[in-house]
Amino acid sequence: MTYVITSLCERDGLCVEVCPVECIVPGEPEDEWPTYMIDPDTCIDCGACVPECPTDAIFPDDEVPEEYADATELNARFFSEGPGYDAA
Repeated sequence: MTYVITSLCERDGLCVEVCPVECIVPGEPEDEWPTYMIDPDTCIDCGACVPECPTDAIFPDDEVPEEYADATELNARFFSEGPGYDAA
């Protein structure tokens, strides 16, 4: 399992500071990738990012609310087709 950041993200970066495997990066360019992104292949499912998010934008991938379901695909595409770590 991995975590997913939804469009509730306000890009404050607190989640990045606590990630022990440094798998959270800001989506760049912001107009194409508007939130922070979590690399699903690197995330260790520790959940450290969840309590740090002031907007409750981070969910386990199997608990993403339906209205934010597109975030799972967006996060995965960022690392498979988008700039991935090169954006940071």
